Amino acid sequence: MILGGWGLVGSAIARKITEGKPKQIIITSLFRNDAEHICREFNKENKKKNLFVPAWGNIFVREEFKDMDMEAYLKDDKKRAKYIKDIVNELDEKMLKESSLYRLLEKFKPDIIIDCINTATAIAYLNIYKSFHEMLKVANGRERDFDKLKEYAERMICSTYIPPLIRHVQLLYNSMLKFGTKFYFKVGTSGTGGMGLNIPFTHSEEKPSRVLLSKSSVAGAQTLLLFLMARTPGGPKIKEIKPTASIAWKKITYGDIRKKGRPVTIFDTDLKNAELLKGDFSAKEEKEFRKKGNMKTVYIDTGENGIFSRGEFEAITTNGQMEFVTPEEIAENIYRELTGGNTGNDIISALDSSAMEPSYRAGFLQHKAVEKIRELEKKYKTHSVAFEMLGPPRLSKLLYEAHMLKLIYGNFWKLLKDNPANITKKVAELIKKNSSLRNEIVSIGIPILLPDGKKVLRGPEMKIPALAKGEVLKLDRQKIEKWTHDCWVDLRESNWKEWKKRVGNIIKQTEGNFDPLFSSRVTFSHDYWHNFNEINIGKIVGWIFINEEEGLRMKG
Repeated sequence: MILGGWGLVGSAIARKITEGKPKQIIITSLFRNDAEHICREFNKENKKKNLFVPAWGNIFVREEFKDMDMEAYLKDDKKRAKYIKDIVNELDEKMLKESSLYRLLEKFKPDIIIDCINTATAIAYLNIYKSFHEMLKVANGRERDFDKLKEYAERMICSTYIPPLIRHVQLLYNSMLKFGTKFYFKVGTSGTGGMGLNIPFTHSEEKPSRVLLSKSSVAGAQTLLLFLMARTPGGPKIKEIKPTASIAWKKITYGDIRKKGRPVTIFDTDLKNAELLKGDFSAKEEKEFRKKGNMKTVYIDTGENGIFSRGEFEAITTNGQMEFVTPEEIAENIYRELTGGNTGNDIISALDSSAMEPSYRAGFLQHKAVEKIRELEKKYKTHSVAFEMLGPPRLSKLLYEAHMLKLIYGNFWKLLKDNPANITKKVAELIKKNSSLRNEIVSIGIPILLPDGKKVLRGPEMKIPALAKGEVLKLDRQKIEKWTHDCWVDLRESNWKEWKKRVGNIIKQTEGNFDPLFSSRVTFSHDYWHNFNEINIGKIVGWIFINEEEGLRMKG
């Protein structure tokens, strides 16, 4: 699947990718006509019916909005509210399945996605600066129109950059996981064609342009999010190529000069109508001028970057300016990477190899730091468990549950010998008698669900649910179970049954990896667990995050 396959780079990739004899190539575009037209042309070229299949629509919004102009849903109060919820609310299954990107992947289930959409431009040119000034104009107006102010405040939220980008990446990742995508290749951008803050080409904006730098910022943020995606186990392979030059060209021809799909009109002017620069100076409407047809001349079409005159093209491609790279060269590099080659142009690999990794020295000193903390705990007769500064609250919850088991049983073997009902009684007694422990837990925002599951002990702050002053939530069992899983210390028998199973799995995994030669093969050995004669709360929760929460660190 080539996202943005109608464009200059996407078209070149579509042609190149046929060398690998794929079963099907899905070409997407924002507009149906473009997607269908290019697929017809490519199918004629390849003389293979239905090799190229069209798909269309905006992949950054829900399916309901995918074929709508943005203004159509932003000016509608209900639709605008939906869009805001889509970018700011917590991602859930319903939201995922309503997204146009999910529906697209659900329909075609591509093995490989090559993303040629200029995501940075699509998001940055929502132009939060313009939205802010429009809102300010309404706010400072003579008449206080609350509904109008609300609309423009909401429009400003819709033009923010990071929330839509994060949501897009979340939807992309979860959709690819769901439908088994093996490879995701992004054609990114630097936002400035490889130039610096001194870039002269800024679409008539100020220099350096805030909007253009926003585009670079979004492009950089997306690359870092892809870098993180590449370090997530179980997902597709991630690569990004980032051309840092102007990309050209599609065709050279003579014809109408068009901007945003409309021909540039030539207006008749007369020297006798020259204005004296004195007093007021305002814009004039088109109807005040006589039209003399459309601008028509020779131009070079550079695809998504627009059409240029000979003078513009020569200026921008001058040695030492933006210069240019051809779409075929980009396609060649992508094809080589996809087929196992190494071009040296993959940004994700470059980040992976140049980012500073955990060091041998730090690993050597980790043991020393832990032992010093342990020594001071004994000296001051205290326990250093959790402060709820690192997060998530589940970390603190698990650490305190493990800590209680440590206080009662001391080691794995004693815990395994006891049954969940007895564990529940002992933990409940511990919480009852040890007010210091009890108060410490609730004071950092972690509630304690009592053994009957009907009562909860809490302090003035709760990490989950995070209630604002005066806010009221209607309770139900589903919410309580979610909050308990994510945050609350759980004293119920069912939880201690899970802990027994967890401890058994740690022993089973360690025994299964036993190496009588004591080679370097095994990391988490019997020695690591002190032969299970000690309950080390940090090590146990680390194991949970790797094995149960699928939070393993890896290289991209």
